[in-house]
Amino acid sequence: MLKVGGAAALVAAIVAVFVVATQGRDPDLEALEHEGREYITQLDKLTGMRRNRASHAEWDYTSNITKENEEKKIQIQLEISKQEKAAWGETKMFQWQDYQDYTLRRMFKKYSQLGVAALPDDKYEQLIKTISDMESNYATSKICAYGNPDKCDLELEPDITEIFTKSQNPEELKHAWVEWHKAAGARARGNFTRYVELDNEAAVLNDYKNVAEWWLSEYEVPDFEQQLARLWEELKPLYQQMHAYVRKRLRDKYGDHVVSARGPIPAHLLGNMWAQTWNNIESFTRPYPDKPEVDITQAMKDQNYTALKMFQMSDEFFRSLNLTAMPELFWKNSIIEKPADREIVCHASAWDFYDGEDFRIKMCTVVNMENLRVVHHEMGHIQYYLQYRNQPVVFRAGANPGFHEAVGDTIALSVSSPKHLRRVGLSSGDAEDEQTEINQLYKMGIDKIVFLPFAYTLDLFRYGVFRGTTSPDDYNCHFWHLREMLQGVEPPVNRTEEDFDAAAKYHVSADVEYARYYVSFIIQFQFHRALCRLAGEYAPDDPNKKLVDCDIYQSVEAGNALGNMLKMGSSRPWPDAMEALTGQREMRADGLLEYFKPLYEWLKAENQRTGEHIGWEPSVVREYGEVYLKLSLHESRKRSPDGIDIGIPSLY
Repeated sequence: MLKVGGAAALVAAIVAVFVVATQGRDPDLEALEHEGREYITQLDKLTGMRRNRASHAEWDYTSNITKENEEKKIQIQLEISKQEKAAWGETKMFQWQDYQDYTLRRMFKKYSQLGVAALPDDKYEQLIKTISDMESNYATSKICAYGNPDKCDLELEPDITEIFTKSQNPEELKHAWVEWHKAAGARARGNFTRYVELDNEAAVLNDYKNVAEWWLSEYEVPDFEQQLARLWEELKPLYQQMHAYVRKRLRDKYGDHVVSARGPIPAHLLGNMWAQTWNNIESFTRPYPDKPEVDITQAMKDQNYTALKMFQMSDEFFRSLNLTAMPELFWKNSIIEKPADREIVCHASAWDFYDGEDFRIKMCTVVNMENLRVVHHEMGHIQYYLQYRNQPVVFRAGANPGFHEAVGDTIALSVSSPKHLRRVGLSSGDAEDEQTEINQLYKMGIDKIVFLPFAYTLDLFRYGVFRGTTSPDDYNCHFWHLREMLQGVEPPVNRTEEDFDAAAKYHVSADVEYARYYVSFIIQFQFHRALCRLAGEYAPDDPNKKLVDCDIYQSVEAGNALGNMLKMGSSRPWPDAMEALTGQREMRADGLLEYFKPLYEWLKAENQRTGEHIGWEPSVVREYGEVYLKLSLHESRKRSPDGIDIGIPSLY
């Protein structure tokens, strides 16, 4: 009897071990995990309530910039930071690293980082006040009109932007460039230096060496910085051909005394305050100027487009893919036109209020083709919010920051395709011939291709600042060193360390990481190619199904695939999300290069025909105050209290 009983006990024990092993669980650990799950569920609920409160305070301030609203926003952020810090202390007491439940472990990992609220209360208050001051300075900066020093009420939107859109007077453009950089950039220098110190302290408290490592960690791959560099090396030949071609056209227009044959391009001549996209010089640089211009902006105005119609058009596109319609609160609460009665942050942004119901866009919309693309960009953010709203709050984010930026831009690739523009009545005529297609690709290229080195530069600059390899007395020098080295542009006038030109870009003043846009402009072509295949709109060897003319409108199959990826939020590392849609687990430049291949071949032939120098020769000596820097192509190398963006801004 004892033997039988002993054998039975042994079998029972083995079975129990087998059951535990197959379930991957230990009874004691399972009890601990149960306790952890109850804790994290409650923390996640409270986090959603805190983020909702913070979002409302931030929205109230950025949609009505007053001292009272700023003080209210800061006070609420301070209150929330104390609550977050207390929760952080509790979270760190759990031995979550040993949990076998992947989702639970990932939630704890994310909650184990507090963000900037890890700072002591007084320094946290200094940090949010410093960022708020920079953002307010940017939003309220005004300049005087060229040739009229008594008219000093020109705002970035729409006044200064319109100058860069329409003017071809290099002196007027230079004036606007210099004055904006003086007002929005130089004034922010002191605040920025203090912001770097405080933000780096917060990074250390979150177990990072500095903010550069903190930002890079969001991409969850150890060699992410090297991946960015590798992608640029693959894309650089295409950009250099575009740069050489545009420099030739600008030289033809403005003369050798303004634009050199072998040097960088003066930044103020490229139709954009930051020379980040060059769309506004398309009219006099297009490859085949005799081909009829498809003026979408004029067609929109002729057809009485309004800001509301543009947003409704975007909503209808997403619905045609079997994705989610904008909820009623979106239409009620969004600001889609600039109010006349108050100062607001006009920089377009999309907002999640973390209650599963309230999603908004704030944008000073202008009726033109460029803004139609921005509308789809912002609506892509909202669609992402809608798709992952049933995830735990801590997973309500893009698979990586670049994913969030890529969604709307992927849709915009279809919206701006010749096929779709014909479909919605904004263009007419038959499918394009080869010359018209080159014009179309060129128009896309001076948006998509030329943006890449600008986006790459902005965070390379800040990585150096946060790591301490770029000191405060070298800010402007290093910024222009990188811009000349990577982008091949130079300032229209000599700059000194009295200037701080990086902060004349919103994302620097507002503490918004920018590599997300660089990533977005690459992976959106991966997404686009995958969706076009699913929609039956693209086949590599079919001249009637080219990537450049793909329109996924009304493809439920493509929409379902996109929606399935978006629903994941950040619950898995981004390679999993990438694979779910594209079958690839890494960022690839081949989609973009394939899209623009006809243009690349044309540019190479044209530049060879005209004898253009490919690349640019750096200035021999550039003066920066008392510092003389010999430039060489080989010398260089927004968060809420818990570190999550509240309103996701447009790149524009």
